[in-house]
Amino acid sequence: MAAVPVTAEIARRAAVLAWNDLPEDLVERTKQCLLDWFAVTVPGAQEELTDILIREALEDGAKGQASLVGRTEKVLPSTATLINGAASHALDYDDVNFSMGGHPTVTVVPALLALGEQIQASGRLFIESFVAGYETSGRVGRLVSPSHYQKGFHVTGTVGSFSATAAAGRMLGLSDKQLAVAFGIAATQAAGLKSNFGTMCKPLHAGTASEHGLRAARLAAKGFTARGDSLECDQGFASSQSDHLNTDAALGEPPQGWHLRNNLFKYHAACYLTHAPIECAKEIRLKSNFPPERVRKILLRIDAGADKVCNIPNPTTGLEAKFSLRQTVAMALNGVDTAALDSYSDAVTQEPRMKALRDKVSIEFKPNWEHSLAEMAIQLDDGTTIEASHDSGIPWADVKKQRNAIETKFESLVSPVLGAAGTRRLADAIERIDSMSDVGELARASAKS
Repeated sequence: MAAVPVTAEIARRAAVLAWNDLPEDLVERTKQCLLDWFAVTVPGAQEELTDILIREALEDGAKGQASLVGRTEKVLPSTATLINGAASHALDYDDVNFSMGGHPTVTVVPALLALGEQIQASGRLFIESFVAGYETSGRVGRLVSPSHYQKGFHVTGTVGSFSATAAAGRMLGLSDKQLAVAFGIAATQAAGLKSNFGTMCKPLHAGTASEHGLRAARLAAKGFTARGDSLECDQGFASSQSDHLNTDAALGEPPQGWHLRNNLFKYHAACYLTHAPIECAKEIRLKSNFPPERVRKILLRIDAGADKVCNIPNPTTGLEAKFSLRQTVAMALNGVDTAALDSYSDAVTQEPRMKALRDKVSIEFKPNWEHSLAEMAIQLDDGTTIEASHDSGIPWADVKKQRNAIETKFESLVSPVLGAAGTRRLADAIERIDSMSDVGELARASAKS
């Protein structure tokens, strides 16, 4: 494997990124990512896995001054990073970027929120650091794609360690050489297995990636040593965890000039690879209006990569339902609101009408397809066949329309926890972040009073 100095170049780009480099739309897109992140983290903070992590932290003496989103407890900054990161991925309702191959914002914001509150960072520094981390996620993701994910690594936990490091390093003002060393510290911690999808460990990956990134940046700032070529060196991140070192892809121009412009938001509370099939099922149901009992068989065509991500054939829990193509298709055909959190319950997996439709689904996993594309053909009892296709990998062109959709999601998910006044306070803080002198205000606005 050729030793191209890709670590140094990715570190340099993150370290030198400044406010004046950012087009106006990137500030708006950052605010939309924050709206979406808080939208999923506030309710995620009420989940059992978050309770367990908080209980473990407090038993370990980790009380501190850092705010926890959607909670009243305060803990150490590193602990807050872990817990907020896990909470933000708990519902599997957070944003996606296909260049990274995972979930970028859940690894970047937790580290910045805890660190920013601790050092009283300005809102502009927060945004600069967010974009530096986000762009790093796309570059490192492209570097090791596609074999890294195919081998069974959860990119959010692995690549996400580098994006969190870049974000925290930018906020701390690390030089490019210091940040390259920080990447080495992160590389030796990066981990996360796809085999744990459908369990509490999947959201834990986001939290540990963010915590590892914060730790790596802080240690590098203090002189802790590591290799400065960890991405490309022999027995480094790429050679040990993938069959690829796609330097040209990593350092090349992203579509539309910035990886952030290709962010994809979720409007169904399930694995993103179920979204195109859900949209196909919704389209067929709405345009044909047949009762589910009339369905004879359902054929779904989708990229072969989904087989090892979201193909739990007979889910028994609400969490497993989020990773079941058959279950989510059955829910959509039955008119279940796949955007609602409470739709994904243990009980819904046992409903006879869901099981009946699940049993009628056959899946053709197509090699080398667009992994965001799905095609569906439903045959009814009279022989009629209805077809639909959908590609969920196309970013919305209308940023204002996207903002409206995210605000609706934010309101519906945050207000049951923080109440109307708390929801307005948090939304206002997000909108004002670029004029804040201390982002601790944002962190505190997200806590439960």
